[in-house]
Parts: sequence; structure tokens; C-alpha cells
Amino acid sequence: MKKDQLLTRRRALIAGAAVLGAAGAAGTARILTAEPASKPARHAVAAAGPQARRPLKPSAYRLRPMTGYGPPLSTPARTLVRHEPFLRMSGRGRTMVLTFDDGPDPRYTPEILSTLREYDVRAMFFVCGEMAVDNKDLLREMSDDGHIVGNHTWTHPLLTRLTRSAIRSEIERTSEVIEDAYGEPPVWFRAPYGAWNRATFQIGAELGMEPLAWTVDTLDWTTPGARTIVNRVEGGAAPGVVVLSHDAGGDRSQSVRALRDYLPQLLDSGYHITVPRRAT
Repeated sequence: MKKDQLLTRRRALIAGAAVLGAAGAAGTARILTAEPASKPARHAVAAAGPQARRPLKPSAYRLRPMTGYGPPLSTPARTLVRHEPFLRMSGRGRTMVLTFDDGPDPRYTPEILSTLREYDVRAMFFVCGEMAVDNKDLLREMSDDGHIVGNHTWTHPLLTRLTRSAIRSEIERTSEVIEDAYGEPPVWFRAPYGAWNRATFQIGAELGMEPLAWTVDTLDWTTPGARTIVNRVEGGAAPGVVVLSHDAGGDRSQSVRALRDYLPQLLDSGYHITVPRRAT
């Protein structure tokens, strides 16, 4: 399929997801929107050395947080069924989470991993089973580097249009591949297109996973240019935000270049890039 046809199809699916989300039942997930806080957070900036840059101004969000930071804890005996996904983290300091969807892709994921390794940064990768099954070496590399691997279904479908059995198959098959290559089952799940419903939350919880959305969308899948992606990340930078980017699903060379630019700038501006600990 040609690139413009793929882009048109993806935009149509996203539009459909928005309509379904608005018209869904009470159990349908709500993607909360950011709103300004009455007192913006103030934090000291730790920038040093000849490459130090002017601190980015943190915007403020009042969104439902995840709790704490650090590596994921062991999967509890029973995971709560959520009614909406987590959108950000809570905690002290200027801390952010970087997430990458749709991979792993041997054309782009290795470069992203290399950049993260260069700056000793941990991130989250929400992988699709059909990509992961042929690139297990990259999942093992993610494990070795301390990144978190989450479940992003097998074929990246619009889950709100599937039956419960089809949703379970999409999620369960991907979890099996992740556990085989990564060494443990995923504890985080992200619905394609941000389209959640009651069945999705229930099945994810039954498989021991918490739902995670995002705060800042780079829209890098539209290939807007590396500079635009950088501006979106820096413009949305704030304590606790979760940034959405992609390492597969199309030409992600702009995403790779953008990461090499905004990551050192975030670090020089005093942000700590980390991964979340699952909610308790």
C-alpha cells in the first residue's frame, strides 16, 4: 500500500476511535485533557558544563498520575480493572517518561536504543507481537539495558471494533512473545490509537497489566519533520508527563533524529528521564 494510502487509513482509524470513545458506554476509557494548574510547579534546574542550555519552561498538568518511579514490581496476584488509562506519573522533581510504539523495527529501534544508552536513559517500548516475534534480539537488548517492554497488541487493530475473544488473542499472543524474549511478562499495556473500552481494560487486568496512555503526543507518525517533533517534546515538557513517539510503523528516521536532539536538551535542563513503577 502506498504511503499516502497508509496515512489516510491511519487518520480514518484515529477519527473512528475518537467517535467510538465519545459514544461508548460508561466503561469506555476517557482520555483526559490537560488543563493549567493554578500554581505552576517550580523546580531547581541542574544544568552544568559547556553544553548547558536555557532551561525549558515546564507546563503544568492535572491528570491522573501513576505512582512512583523505578523498575516494575513483580506482578500482583490480582490487577485492578481500571476505567481509564494512566496518563502521567506523580512524584518529586522534574521527571518524564519517553515511550516508543509499534516496534521493534530493525531499521530504527537499534538507533533509538543506542541514543538512550549513550545518555544512560531508560524508556518504555510498547511492542506489537507481529514485529516482536521476528526481532526478539531487540527485546533482549531492551531487557539488558533496563528498558520496560509493554504490550501493544499483535497487529495494532482498533480494539473497540473487535470481539472479546479477538481482543484477548491480540493481547495474549503478544504477552507470550514478550515473556519469551524479554524474560518476564509485560505489566503495562497500551491500546492502539488510544481506543479503550470495558473489555480491553478487563482483559488487560486479567493478564496482569496496567493501562498506560500518554500526556504529550509528538504526532511523529505524520512525519512532520524532526524539528517539529523536537518542538512538541520541549513544548510539552513538564514534571510527570509521558511522551508518545514511534520506532516502527513507517519511516521513523525523523523520530530517531529528533531524539538525538531533544534528549540531551531535556537532561541539560534538569529533567530526569525514567520509567514508572506500576500502580499499587
